[in-house]
Amino acid sequence: MTAPDTFALELKDLRKSFGKTEIIRGVNLAVKHGERIAIIGPNGAGKSTLFNLISGRFGASSGDVLLNGTVINGMKPYEINRLGLSRSFQITNIFPKLSVFENLRCSVLWSLGYKYSFFKFLANLHDANARANELLKMVNLEKKHDVLAVNLTYAEQRALEIGITIGGGANVILLDEPTAGMSKSETTRFIALIRQVTEGKTLLTVEHDMGVVFGLADKIAVVVYGEVIAFDTPEAVRANPRVQEAYLGSAVADEQAGGH
Repeated sequence: MTAPDTFALELKDLRKSFGKTEIIRGVNLAVKHGERIAIIGPNGAGKSTLFNLISGRFGASSGDVLLNGTVINGMKPYEINRLGLSRSFQITNIFPKLSVFENLRCSVLWSLGYKYSFFKFLANLHDANARANELLKMVNLEKKHDVLAVNLTYAEQRALEIGITIGGGANVILLDEPTAGMSKSETTRFIALIRQVTEGKTLLTVEHDMGVVFGLADKIAVVVYGEVIAFDTPEAVRANPRVQEAYLGSAVADEQAGGH
C-alpha cells in the first residue's frame, strides 16, 4: 500500500544535460494522488525531456524521481510501468496489424499475471477478454471490436492508445500531446474521454491547446528553459504576470476578453 503522506509523483532537483547543454535545470514538482496536471511551455522548453526522465527513457544527470514514494532513478521503462506508471507518446503507438480488441487485450495481460508463456490460448483467458471488453466500452470503440487498428481514424487511434495506456492498471498516467492533430469537435470529445478514463488516477499531460489545458487540469506547471516557473491552479497561472510574459502572452488576454 502507498503511505498516505507520499505523493503520486515527485521530482526533486531533477536535472538533465546533453553534453554541456543543460536541458532540465533543477525541476521540483510534487503531484498528489488523483490530481490532473498540465505541463505547458514554449517549444524547446524541455517538456518531452521531462516526460522521458519520468518514464525512464532517459536517465537523469542528477536529482530524483519518486513514484508513490519509491525512487525510480535508473529503472528501465518496463520496470517503471510495472510499478504503476504508463505513458502515451506524441506519435500514436499501437499495433497496427492487430484488431482493436487484440490491442487492448495485449495491454492487460501482464497486470493480470500472464507473463511470458507460449502455452496459453488467448481466447481462453476469460479475465483478459473481459477486461479488454471493458476497455472497449470505456474508449467508445465497441463497434470497432474486430477492425484492424491501422484502419481506424486518427482520433480513434488516439482513443485506442489511451485504452492501451490505462489497460495495465497504472495509477499514474502520462499523456504527451493527446489532442495534437484533432479537430475542435474531436478535441472536445477527447477531453471528456480523458476525464472519464482517468477518474481516480493521477494524470500528467503535455499540451499546447490552451482550451484543453484550462478545461482539463487541476493545476498547471509552466516550464520555460528547463525550469518550472509556476505551478498552481489554472486561474492563478492565467493571472501570473511572469507566465504571461514568458509563454501565454496574448492567448491569455484573448481568452480573458472573451470571458472564458
